[in-house]
Amino acid sequence: MALSAAALRRYLLLLAQEHLEFRLPEIKSLLSLHGGQFSGEQEIRVNSPFWILNIPSEEMARGLMKRTVCAKSIFELWGHGRSAGELYASLKSYPVDKMLPYLQSDSTYKIHIHTFNKTLTQAQKIKKIDALEFLPFKGKVNLKKPEHIFWILEDYGMDPNNVPEEPFHLYFGRWIADGQRELIESYSVKKRHFIGNTSMDACLSFIMANHGGVKPNDVVYDPFVGTGGLLISSAHFGAYVCGTDIDYNTIHGLGKATRKNQKWRGPDENIRANLRQYGLEKYYLDALVSDSSRPIWRKGMLFDAIITDPPYGIREATRRTGSQKETDKTAERSTENHIFVSSSYHLSDIFFDLLKFAAEHLVMGGRLVYWLPIYRPEYTEEIIPRHPCLKLISNCEQMLSSHTSRRLITMEKVKEFKDQDQNSYLLDGQYMPYRGHNSFREKYFSGVTKRIAKEEKDNQK
Repeated sequence: MALSAAALRRYLLLLAQEHLEFRLPEIKSLLSLHGGQFSGEQEIRVNSPFWILNIPSEEMARGLMKRTVCAKSIFELWGHGRSAGELYASLKSYPVDKMLPYLQSDSTYKIHIHTFNKTLTQAQKIKKIDALEFLPFKGKVNLKKPEHIFWILEDYGMDPNNVPEEPFHLYFGRWIADGQRELIESYSVKKRHFIGNTSMDACLSFIMANHGGVKPNDVVYDPFVGTGGLLISSAHFGAYVCGTDIDYNTIHGLGKATRKNQKWRGPDENIRANLRQYGLEKYYLDALVSDSSRPIWRKGMLFDAIITDPPYGIREATRRTGSQKETDKTAERSTENHIFVSSSYHLSDIFFDLLKFAAEHLVMGGRLVYWLPIYRPEYTEEIIPRHPCLKLISNCEQMLSSHTSRRLITMEKVKEFKDQDQNSYLLDGQYMPYRGHNSFREKYFSGVTKRIAKEEKDNQK
């Protein structure tokens, strides 16, 4: 399978096999961020760990890898085939002048073998490396600190119970760069000073920042900031961050601790301390106690991205400020004698307020990234909230249970906000289906109750 002339700028992307639905939107967003464009000509098998991409330059490929947490490595693709013979023919047709700068006699190199869904013996690996003796390598082998690293990558399919003798696809390429997978461990919530019941997993937090196209010097806002986990990933990429939350105790780091065996939060458990922990305090603007249903911001385009995880009413209540007249029973008192009155805040209203706020306060081309809880038996694309100023970019599902999930929704501002857009959704005949979000909590716990009853019944047998 010879590579065509148009494929000379082809790169092979090796991806991690988790959060599969989130990978393509992340790569598309990052290519766009670095001035590239994702074309329909790319060879993508969505669930495969191997993608062939057409990228204009090595510099752009390196830029992509400085951001992605979904991809492990990228390679300049020299050859590709469905058998060893096809791979060798492909390598022989690759222009020698493209190879020579990396094969000089004064250079060092090594060849690494990576197999997906199969383990090879050392003898098998050596045999595969020896079979490449037709390539004009002139340098010396250096296994510890080589100047150039070449990889043989073999794809044995997705079924661990039916592994073929020979791979379905073989690739050979020059290693360019690794992704940012180490951020998942270094920013792990388990090691963080200040966490809450709903602190976002580090990997998903960075995926959200990448879906949002966050870049240095952006201003990123989270209207449901909680313990500030989503601010951290944006700040890591050089954006200035701020947020609001209705919970006075959380904003000020007061009250009961979330961690096991710890009763109260300590003096260094707050959002600022979280950013300081990672050397990102200089990017922290502020976090304010505020109700997202009653925005405090002046009119105009203020934010480059809004990245948030609204409450679903499961681990955190859906609340907004009310009045004493609305209810006398919901007055709450914090440890600092801070009193406020709250009333219920329907999920459908949360999302429409969020979209309306994004339409008004995002810059043109700015992105809104948020999680939408879904009761799966009733899901259709029609229940995704819309706004005339916002274009849907991606919609990725993360399973929560057999009957519930949440979807990461990314939208981009494509139209300037006008006064007539203030309540445009009220005129939309599709508004009623969105009301189904309001009963998400009841549907979630009905499923839990049914599962517990089934388990108890099974245990009695």
